[in-house]
Amino acid sequence: MVIVRGAGGHFCAGLDLGVVAHPAQEVVGDAGRPAAAPGDLGPDAEEAHPEGGGFGKLVSPARRRACIDHVRLALKVSERRVCRVLGQHRSTQRKAPHGRADEEALTADIIALASQYGRYGYRRITALLRNAGWAVNVKRVERIWRREGLKVPQKQPKKARLWLNDGSCIRLRPERLNHVWSYDFVEARTHDGRKFRMLNLIDEFTRECLAIQVSRKLNSTDVIDVLSDQFILRGVPGHIRSDNGPEFIAKAVRDWIAAVGARTAYIEPGSPWENGYCESFNSKLRDELLDGEIFYSLAEARIVIESWRRHYNTKRPHSSLGYRPPAPEVLQWPASPPGTASPATPTVAPKPVMH
Repeated sequence: MVIVRGAGGHFCAGLDLGVVAHPAQEVVGDAGRPAAAPGDLGPDAEEAHPEGGGFGKLVSPARRRACIDHVRLALKVSERRVCRVLGQHRSTQRKAPHGRADEEALTADIIALASQYGRYGYRRITALLRNAGWAVNVKRVERIWRREGLKVPQKQPKKARLWLNDGSCIRLRPERLNHVWSYDFVEARTHDGRKFRMLNLIDEFTRECLAIQVSRKLNSTDVIDVLSDQFILRGVPGHIRSDNGPEFIAKAVRDWIAAVGARTAYIEPGSPWENGYCESFNSKLRDELLDGEIFYSLAEARIVIESWRRHYNTKRPHSSLGYRPPAPEVLQWPASPPGTASPATPTVAPKPVMH
């Protein structure tokens, strides 16, 4: 076996072209040994390269095309002969693929989205591209993603099924809007090292984040205030799921929730996976925002976190919702001027009065 090593460090092996290498090139054998005479390839030549290839298989037409071009320049042989030796059709060698016309624009958009949302994988990036008007499938985005060397987030570990101590399985799953809400606390720090807390409230059915209350300290009274505001805006849910934190199991909170007609659903102690919807949201909040931001004040933290909450609800694709946002933005029809009836609303006659 003869390996030709050019000035650029390229290698091509397994070519018995019957020509002499260029004087500026060094002809060596396997592992850097001098090449054997023609017809005497050595005992380990076939074992090292059983398919007659070089360092790495030439499985793709592009790699074969590059190798043929290098051999032509290095050994001064015809294209016909090199193609016959390497098993490449001449039409494949001459007609190089040019790709799609929108390949560069799509690649630029993928890189821009990956830079803006550093923790999104190619599936969620595909959903964002489709929302932006691209007619593209996930396989094409994955191909460009890997070609550009973009990082794919690690897979999350699988979670076990939820079981009680008596062997029964908890099946309180959200079935409709306002069926099950859940809330939990998350802690972070400002730039000066001081802690602040966030109370995250979500609807488990729609995955919408209803509120994120940010403060240095949050107690049971603050929990009641957040719940009361959301009850006024959205109605009273059927159940409210939480862990056994002191702010959630406080007697004032339990009595107030029961008074408004809702029911508490406390998880088993030491089983955070039972509050999986809220725990998953907390991990996304920390992974996509808190770990990459520096908050210099509590006011800045409130503004940035509220902006992320709106983005999460209206634009961020959610994998469990078919890569659709939990609460996408809708266009509001402009209000009619005072004193005029809307053309879409028929005029209603006054109710007749019986005499």
